[in-house]
Amino acid sequence: MPALSLRLPEDLDQRLEIEARIEQQPRSEVVRIAIVDYLARRERERFMSELVAEARTAYADKSIRHEAMEMAEEGMFTSNEAMGIAEKDTSSLSHSAKQTEKWWK
Repeated sequence: MPALSLRLPEDLDQRLEIEARIEQQPRSEVVRIAIVDYLARRERERFMSELVAEARTAYADKSIRHEAMEMAEEGMFTSNEAMGIAEKDTSSLSHSAKQTEKWWK
């Protein structure tokens, strides 16, 4: 395993020492965990930034925006139908969903 040497300000070093004592871990393990967490967070932030940029680009295209709205509307109908099933309300069910309902319920 490669070694890393770094200098810390006195207050950060004290905080690291306290955390290591609380966690009953060596200082190096606390630092490794912190680095892993930091790198994972930065990767998520970059991924989300790219995802948002892609969504904004796609949403600027009218045909993609129209298709997304159609998909959302279809999802709303499905959600309403599922909610009707969950709440035992057959008034919101489509004809095909009513046909699959058991007669003894």
